[in-house]
Amino acid sequence: MHRLEISLNVLLSVLTETSARRSRILLPGSGAPFWSAPKRFPRPVEFSSSDPSQLSFILAAAILRAETFGIPISEWAKTPNKLAAEAVDKVIVPDFQPKQGVKIVTDEKATSLSSASVDDAAVIEELIAKLEEVSKTLPSGFHMNPIQFEKDDDTNFHMDVIAGFANMRARNYSIPEVDKLKAKFIAGRIIPAIATSTAMATGLVCLELYKALAGGHKVEDYRNTFANLAIPLFSIAEPVPPKTIKHQELSWTVWDRWTVTGNITLRELLEWLKEKGLNAYSISCGTSLLYNSMFPRHKERLDRKVVDVAREVAKMEVPSYRRHLDVVVACEDDDDNDVDIPLVSVYFR
Repeated sequence: MHRLEISLNVLLSVLTETSARRSRILLPGSGAPFWSAPKRFPRPVEFSSSDPSQLSFILAAAILRAETFGIPISEWAKTPNKLAAEAVDKVIVPDFQPKQGVKIVTDEKATSLSSASVDDAAVIEELIAKLEEVSKTLPSGFHMNPIQFEKDDDTNFHMDVIAGFANMRARNYSIPEVDKLKAKFIAGRIIPAIATSTAMATGLVCLELYKALAGGHKVEDYRNTFANLAIPLFSIAEPVPPKTIKHQELSWTVWDRWTVTGNITLRELLEWLKEKGLNAYSISCGTSLLYNSMFPRHKERLDRKVVDVAREVAKMEVPSYRRHLDVVVACEDDDDNDVDIPLVSVYFR
């Protein structure tokens, strides 16, 4: 319940505090205030156990959370009553204190850094290690229970949570609220559309997969499908051959990848490309720049192993089972014309 009240109040307080500062910011280009129509200024919801909508939402969310952890649910907790209200009132949420130095992004074209520099395998390994530590503190045979969403069962509290979340957000933005029946109607229109689109795409992919698994099919037997269920439009065509890039005696497509074996240095990678008639001037790993010929200090990295530079610059965690890393290399020919080369995989183990 403590976390649920935070979702009602503290999180919106963060947004409101940020929004108040945004109200003093003018949008680039138009010069209009950030909070101009059709944007609505959000306001936090002050929790009150005397509000039936809020109490029902808190109880429904708490019940679903208890179900996932296998916690027994008392009958009195299933309906808003005095006991439930008293239990909720015992939860004390600290007052919201805005953080200082928060940067507000107003440029809609601003993009977050790509997650390409994050080693997914290392993150997964770390999470598994944490889960194994936590599992030692759990009772024997403990397991969590997944909940499958079912909007047509009025006794499972699923729609109570959905309607509660929607109405609390509506209050934040002064939007008219809806009852559970209306929320069920809206959910009923959204879920089938998503399922239909996904089923169609999955079916089309499987049709092509069967051809690949069966073997013996020519490229002309495969199909690309463009579909739009809203029109509806189904356009099926043979796949177009990938563009072939040629350089001297070499040729490649976007589907190719170059591999280099050995724990090589940046200098050795540059020399390997030089033998192919390519002058590399930039090497990057994910979003991090490992080497650029324009930066004098980068020359100090030339005699270091590629994987070591990636560990330091890209902050990469390289697990023991990882044998290679992928780098993007920008090259040009002897006439200073840019040449797009495939991704380069350096096998350092």
